[in-house]
Amino acid sequence: MTARTLYDKHIDSHTVCPLDDQGHVLLYIDRQVINEYTSPQAFSGLREAGREVWRPGTALAVVDHVNPTTPQRIAAMPDAGGARQVSYLAENCRDFGIELLDILDKRQGIEHVIAPEQGFILPGMVIAAGDSHTTTYGALGAFGFGIGTSEIEHLLASQTLVYKRLKTMRVTVDGVLAKGLTSKDVIMALIGKIGASGATGYAIEFRGATIDALSVEARMTICNMAVEAGARGAFMAPDEKVFAYLKGKPRAPKGELWEQALVGWRQLHSDADALFDQEVHLDASTLEPMVTWGTSPDQAAPIGARVPDPQDVSDLILRQDMRRALNYMGLEAGMPLSDIVISHAFIGSCTNARIEDLRDAASVVRGKHVADHVRAMIVPGSTEVRDQAEAEGLAAIFIDAGFEWRQSGCSMCLAMNDDVLAPGDRCASSTNRNFEGRQGAGARTHLMSPAMVAAAAITGRLTDIRHFGDRP
Repeated sequence: MTARTLYDKHIDSHTVCPLDDQGHVLLYIDRQVINEYTSPQAFSGLREAGREVWRPGTALAVVDHVNPTTPQRIAAMPDAGGARQVSYLAENCRDFGIELLDILDKRQGIEHVIAPEQGFILPGMVIAAGDSHTTTYGALGAFGFGIGTSEIEHLLASQTLVYKRLKTMRVTVDGVLAKGLTSKDVIMALIGKIGASGATGYAIEFRGATIDALSVEARMTICNMAVEAGARGAFMAPDEKVFAYLKGKPRAPKGELWEQALVGWRQLHSDADALFDQEVHLDASTLEPMVTWGTSPDQAAPIGARVPDPQDVSDLILRQDMRRALNYMGLEAGMPLSDIVISHAFIGSCTNARIEDLRDAASVVRGKHVADHVRAMIVPGSTEVRDQAEAEGLAAIFIDAGFEWRQSGCSMCLAMNDDVLAPGDRCASSTNRNFEGRQGAGARTHLMSPAMVAAAAITGRLTDIRHFGDRP
């Protein structure tokens, strides 16, 4: 039998039937997560066609994109459009029999945070959702990918999607991360290495000693941001850390079913002699803390570097892109990245707002205070994360340091609620995208790890976490 990659095993086991000789198949989808922003037209299409949801029990809906994150949780939305999106989601979930975690539910949070913490995502599953960062679930040994609104409608009606097989890329990461470095630095370094389109048309499998050493939450950060390199899917083979993470989760198997599941999950890995279409290697021991300087996640550099000069680039299109980015960001070529002064600091998003991220940030700011000219915000990834952070005393540390301690939601990652930056504001952010206007029209975003954001909030400028204070 031909050796297969983990990606092949996922797709083969979920293929209902091939559709042509170009790699298109009808793919069965195990579960889907639905939000208030990308689902309205899909449900309207079902209503207009008189169709039902084929398997409502496989879907979980959550409000996360447009809700306010004010410190006191309220059900009211900041604008009429957002209010209608939320009410329409509630109507659709009621009428089609889909479970909804609404804004006041104690399990509410960002979809890619709450789905794993509820045990809704399990190894071997294929997951689709109307959000590109569905790739997050690969950290659990599932295969997740984002889909558009018309595909959401097709999925709701049939539990299947027309799907084209991807090429495979194996990214091997070896070496020990230096003090202060995180999985965010690993994925930002990879994106910088292969480019924002370097994995377009590929599913990435991450492996190597560095990946093995990471926690499950840290691995989620890597799979989450793999889409910023163009990947349509990313995962790691599930291991004992994954199984320990899932055991006891509300929706994970229990008792004998758990033991049976483990037998199958332990078979979820690429065959030893499986061939990949592309191989990429990354030495984690050589990495430094990463920050972005431009308007694309691949426009990044180590914090000790300087803003690059477009004149040093021979590619005319790339040079033009760099000039546009520097103009938008208000930066001059050659200036040290560590001289860039910020006005805002934001820790949140489906990339970096889990409990480990908050613990890391709290270890940086403990006993210190946010710079006078900086507004700093912490938006936990879920209500459960928020409650846990308060129980561990992390919230008190942040509040004492001058951070705003908010409720959960997507918030300033994409500025679809009232958490919006003004033109010219400059934000150190733990999010996943730094596109023009992503956090507000004319706003400037610098991506980095939560610890780096925390350090920048204290010093008021981009700061090398390795040289910041005395961390435990």
